[in-house]
Amino acid sequence: MTTTDVAPEIRTLDITKEQRIEAPIEIVFETILDEIGPNNTGGQNNPMPMKLEAFPGGRWYRDTGSNNGHFWGHVQVIKPPTLLEICGPMFMSYPAANHVAYRLKAEGKTTVLTLRHRGFGLLEEAHVAGVQMGWGQIVERIAKAAAAKRR
Repeated sequence: MTTTDVAPEIRTLDITKEQRIEAPIEIVFETILDEIGPNNTGGQNNPMPMKLEAFPGGRWYRDTGSNNGHFWGHVQVIKPPTLLEICGPMFMSYPAANHVAYRLKAEGKTTVLTLRHRGFGLLEEAHVAGVQMGWGQIVERIAKAAAAKRR
């Protein structure tokens, strides 16, 4: 058995991404549910479908079959079409707590999406460095998909 006297460092992160989207607020909200659910790529170009139970307390998780998978969080708040908040470990398989909020505001025929991810815990340096880029890719993907769906 190996032990250490050095306490791991607790890190925090606070990331905000804002994007103006050329689509109505209802379409943008639906697109968020699709893009973090069945169309999820985890901010990359590799399919990583997720399941999102879109109600308070609902789970957000990756189902890899045969009762295997990865739990990412719970829906903390859902108020279609203006707000979705999720709290949980997210993609971190170590001691961490995270909160992600998708806030939408209609401005004429466009929607402003503000995504904020705050977290703390024994965050790995690679996650702290990579999450900024990953959320940027996810917000861009949501904007493209919603603009393509606009009615």
